[in-house]
Amino acid sequence: MPRLAARHHPTAAGRASFSSYYNLCKPKVVAVMLLTAVVGMFLAVPGLPPVDKVVFGLIGIGLAAGSAAAINHLLDEKIDSIMARTRYRPLPQGQLQPAQVLGFAFIIGTLGIGILFVAVNALTAWLTLASLIGYAVIYTAILKRATPQNITIGGLAGAAPPLLGWTAISGQLDPHGLLLVLIIFAWTPPHFWALALHRKEEYAKADIPMLPVTHGEAFTKLQIILYTVLMILTTILPYVTGMSGLLYITGVMILNARFVQFVWKLYQGQDKQAAIRTFWFSIRYIMWLFVVLLADHYLFIG
Repeated sequence: MPRLAARHHPTAAGRASFSSYYNLCKPKVVAVMLLTAVVGMFLAVPGLPPVDKVVFGLIGIGLAAGSAAAINHLLDEKIDSIMARTRYRPLPQGQLQPAQVLGFAFIIGTLGIGILFVAVNALTAWLTLASLIGYAVIYTAILKRATPQNITIGGLAGAAPPLLGWTAISGQLDPHGLLLVLIIFAWTPPHFWALALHRKEEYAKADIPMLPVTHGEAFTKLQIILYTVLMILTTILPYVTGMSGLLYITGVMILNARFVQFVWKLYQGQDKQAAIRTFWFSIRYIMWLFVVLLADHYLFIG
């Protein structure tokens, strides 16, 4: 394709722009992560969290997440050039060179972790660094290419933001903060495997051992159902543990019922677009779940 040829054009690097670097950070993904981090911040205290901790915490976490995303772009350049979903990213299109991406990731990652160390607290800085390494190195460089359970194991790094938000305000680990991680951890497999089903042929072409490629669509759909049950059970825990009240449990049961509808339609296999529709709903699902958690925190109905 003509646009792919731009990767090797001698003047390609000269087209580097703000948008190229901005897209390296996967802004939509980072935005969802920051939403969960914000909710973690507000849930960590009975009233309102300190404004400076919120601001510097979000800047630091956001920069570190952007750095991890940029490293993901760098390590997945060959894969991205093959897959239709990612072939127009900055590296495959030649808008940036690998050295530029690496330098950018190092600068914003160092800046983000530094801000957390200086303006927030050391615990949040170390946890953020661990999640950066977990996503950029352990998941992207190792697990993604090694096992069909890559997203299950590697999902822990992506589940960290609400805990990072919590520790940014409280300065300590808390069971409720860890519960927020558990919710995202259980949500990640049905969320991502729905996309993997939709992009099965592309993952196979790129030689990535995603579950639908290695074990087939029927097995993957069964796993999505099982993990959806696990996800539902984990989303009930905030109410069971007294972390949230009736507003939350009512809202989350409505969301869970809708999620089950999407997953069941996917399992039946009659709608060819069911997988991608489930994927897109799962994003709205996790965002609304955290919004309801936040609303319940300030409008607690025991």
